[in-house]
Amino acid sequence: MKICIFGAASSHIDKIYIEKVEALSEQLAKRGHSLVFGAGATGLMGAAARGFKRGGGFVHGVIPDFFREEKVELIYDGCDKITYTDTMSTRKKVMEDECDAFIITPGGIGTFEEFFEVLTLKQLGRHNKAIVIYNLENYYDNLEKFMEEVTERKFITFKCYEMYSYFDDAEKLIEYLENYKPTETPWQKLKIGD
Repeated sequence: MKICIFGAASSHIDKIYIEKVEALSEQLAKRGHSLVFGAGATGLMGAAARGFKRGGGFVHGVIPDFFREEKVELIYDGCDKITYTDTMSTRKKVMEDECDAFIITPGGIGTFEEFFEVLTLKQLGRHNKAIVIYNLENYYDNLEKFMEEVTERKFITFKCYEMYSYFDDAEKLIEYLENYKPTETPWQKLKIGD
């Protein structure tokens, strides 16, 4: 399975996040999975790539040309394949198209945007892939509460939070991904809240 991992690029985060994402990624690779990611060498992007490489997995990095030209962030030099794109939108499209499942690790604005994009695309029936949030150190607890509140207030007219799952345990997360069965519920039904 090709797994897209979204997460922080920051190198200033607590090492516990880096260690746990590396460990998860190594286990995924040892079980025969490969990585599609944003090609960064630092933060949780770098952790995912190092973990997959350590586990013997294939690593495909996807990054816009201007990151390289303007030195926006360090590019992971151990990629087995690297795809350069014209824009950030194209970068996401390549990652979304190339993968079979998404893991959202702790991150900032870019990670939030990536999560909500793949969630929106799933709602609209553009894919039916697993989306999991790796809730390390309770990082996403408030997001979970917020999404439930938004649903209760009827700004989301369907149970959006049923289209993705939260995990704080790596083994349970992997087990979920490997046993994921896409729902046959049509997106129109989800959208109108039936």
